[in-house]
Amino acid sequence: MQQDLSITPKQKSTAVLKMVISMVIFGSIGFFSEHTNLQSFELVFVRCLCATVFLSFCWLASGQYKTEKWSKRDVLQTLACGFFLVFNWVFLFKSFEETSVTIAISVYHLAPVLVLLLGSIIYRERLNVISVSSIIICFLGTVLISGINGSTSLTQLMGSGIIWAVLAALFYALTTLVGKGIQNLSPYTTTFLQTGLGVIILIPFIHFDAFTNLSQGNWIMVVSTGIIHTGIVYLLFFDSLRFLSTKFISIIVFLDPAVAIVLDTVFTGFRPDLYQTLGIVMIFAGMTLTLVRRRGKGDMVAEDKDIEQIH
Repeated sequence: MQQDLSITPKQKSTAVLKMVISMVIFGSIGFFSEHTNLQSFELVFVRCLCATVFLSFCWLASGQYKTEKWSKRDVLQTLACGFFLVFNWVFLFKSFEETSVTIAISVYHLAPVLVLLLGSIIYRERLNVISVSSIIICFLGTVLISGINGSTSLTQLMGSGIIWAVLAALFYALTTLVGKGIQNLSPYTTTFLQTGLGVIILIPFIHFDAFTNLSQGNWIMVVSTGIIHTGIVYLLFFDSLRFLSTKFISIIVFLDPAVAIVLDTVFTGFRPDLYQTLGIVMIFAGMTLTLVRRRGKGDMVAEDKDIEQIH
């Protein structure tokens, strides 16, 4: 991402503020989801519905629809990307149901490492020493977090929430890899097409009775997750992207898991043990190595595509 030299200091400072706010709010989604009293499918359905309505309105109000360049290839690729995105959300919220936000969000952030691994398989990209090291470090970190040992059964593993977080990370990585090829559609169009698809494919799985037993507090959390964590946050996120360097964005995204872990430890009282703490540190160390690799390669275009994917 190359910055426009005409960007004023005020524009840049405003963009920094918007990006920081969006990352902080992103980080609180696990805390909010735990207070919605909804299962993962119903919660993702609300998120998709709110995002589709909100971002469609922004797309029309901005007049961007007048300059949109449509192509069959981009639309089909966007919809395929949307399929992976929606189930990425479903698996992430499912992991929040089964384990602590700290554990789930740490494992979920394996996604950049999975992008490296899958990219090497799909695009036959050669992995260097740093890439292989990051994969190994993150794998060992995940093992430490999950507490897997010789006596761990498949049932225990499934019930731990770790497998759902890994699936969420895998589907996020697939979202990123598929999304790289989208050339002409704007981020707003890409987003509401994906979330609109989510509304359609999730309807058969939704138990609408689940919405009848929600308290006022539950509804506040549900609406916040849909409008604030999806619509408003993505508006702030997309509006700030073009004013900020890739290096800055790569660093600031760490606010997301940091906020999630702080909220989990302060408000829900979760305390990771020594091995889990070491595992969390190893995962984020591995993530940092992937950022070093990408900047060293100078692959700014690909990195920008990764950054523009929705959390």
